[in-house]
Amino acid sequence: MAEITLQVAGRSYSVSARDEDMPHLRELEARIGSHADAALRAAGGQSGERTLLYLALILADALDEAEKTPAPAQAVPDELLERIADRLEAVASALEESDATS
Repeated sequence: MAEITLQVAGRSYSVSARDEDMPHLRELEARIGSHADAALRAAGGQSGERTLLYLALILADALDEAEKTPAPAQAVPDELLERIADRLEAVASALEESDATS
């Protein structure tokens, strides 16, 4: 395990992490950082704990919204739909032939 230092709302935190997790932790640090100013303002200059509380509330609210919002439907390419249809027709034909010979 390696040590990584994360900056959160103006404070440094050292945590242990696997080497392969470090890039993801940096991405999370950046995501948290994008909300840190709002959390600092909401805390009104009070304790770091209060800032972290507001930061946690902001992130929990964003997570709640993301979980409530359905993911947009991804379009299935026509070529894939045609291949699936062809395969289903082949399976149906095979089943019909199997029933006819039984």
